[in-house]
Amino acid sequence: MAAGVSPSFDAIDWSAPWLAPWRGLGQPIARQVQGGGAVHEALQSAAPGAVPMLFAPQAALPDGVAYEQYIWDTRRVPTRDNLHDFFNGLVWLHFPLTKRRLNELQAQAIAADGVQAVRGPLRDALTVFDENGALLQAPDALWDALRARDWQRLFVDLRPLWREARLVLFGHALLEKLVAPRKPMVAHVYPAPAAIESIAGLDAWLARRVQSPTWDAKPFTPLPVLGVPGWWRANEVPGFYADAQVFRPPRAAPAP
Repeated sequence: MAAGVSPSFDAIDWSAPWLAPWRGLGQPIARQVQGGGAVHEALQSAAPGAVPMLFAPQAALPDGVAYEQYIWDTRRVPTRDNLHDFFNGLVWLHFPLTKRRLNELQAQAIAADGVQAVRGPLRDALTVFDENGALLQAPDALWDALRARDWQRLFVDLRPLWREARLVLFGHALLEKLVAPRKPMVAHVYPAPAAIESIAGLDAWLARRVQSPTWDAKPFTPLPVLGVPGWWRANEVPGFYADAQVFRPPRAAPAP
C-alpha cells in the first residue's frame, strides 16, 4: 500500500446498504489502493471524462493557499492517502456538478473575506453538507414525522412506508465514519424529489439548489442514519428507538 494509507480500507463493507450507490466505482478503486496505488491515482484512473477535476497528491497544495481556493483556481483536488479523501473523491466522481458548485461558493467567500477563524453562515452550511449531508427522497408522511422528531411514528408506525423512500449519503466524512458504524451517527438531510431516479439527475438538481441565502440557515434535518429500516440489523430489536441520547425529542419551545 502507498505510504500513509490507513489499513481501515480493509474494513470497508461494500455490502452495506448505504454504500450501494458508491459500490460500482468505489470497490475497484479501493482494491487499487489496497494493491499499492496512491488514492489520487486510483481515483483519477476511474474518473469519467465528464468529471471537471483532476485528483492530485496532497503535496500539490502550496503552503499558505486555501484548499477550496486552490481547487477552484486549478481544478485539481489535493488528495491524501486516507479514507476521508478516498470518499471525498468518490463523491466528486458521482456528484461533480454539486461538488463544483460547493467549491465555487466556498472560493467566492474566501476571495471576498479571506480565511476567517470562524466561517460565515453560508460557508458553514456548505461545509456541514459537504462533510455530513444526505439526500432523502420520501413520502410527505415520513418527512412530517422526521421534522417533528417523532421517532416512533417515523421508524415504527410508518416503517412499511420506508419501502417508498431512498436515502443517498453525500457527506464524505459521514461515509468515512460509517466504515465503523455506531448508533449515534447522524446525517444532515435535505429533501429531494422522489421522481429523480439517477444519481446524475440528483447531481444536476442539487447543483441548482445550492445557493445563498437559501442555504445560509442550514435547511437540513438531523437523521440518525442507522435507524433507517433495512440499514442496520440492530434497529429491528424492540426498544432500539427508545434511546433518547440518539433519538432526541424535539426541543421545547421558548417561554413567551
